[in-house]
Amino acid sequence: MLLTFTSFANAVELRHVTVRTGTEGLDPVPLTISNAGREALSCNADFAHWYSAAIATAAPGKSARVELWFDPKTGTYAILNDKRENLPVERLWCGLAGHAYATRVQIALDRTEAVKGERAVTCDVAQDRLVCR
Repeated sequence: MLLTFTSFANAVELRHVTVRTGTEGLDPVPLTISNAGREALSCNADFAHWYSAAIATAAPGKSARVELWFDPKTGTYAILNDKRENLPVERLWCGLAGHAYATRVQIALDRTEAVKGERAVTCDVAQDRLVCR
């Protein structure tokens, strides 16, 4: 039996990536998430298939505001990090705190909502599952 080892050093091409910063050319689309349920909510954003972060929490009867930015040229929503770098949002979802991933429901982000300039959703438990409208 012959094993062959190959080098993957040439398989990855490294190149400079320019990260967009600031809000020039972006439209603000603040999102208010209201919790009408009896358990706390944890809301998260997936920025890449391998990276997600908690972006808001809302106690029962309370609301959280998420500062979203929309690029009308590309149709991309973004959240700014502490360096004001644009983090493109692939998915935004909320779940019940403590088991958010297992109870998650996706919050739709589309161009028609961006045109309105702001969005509000209310989350509650209905028929044993979280629903956000």
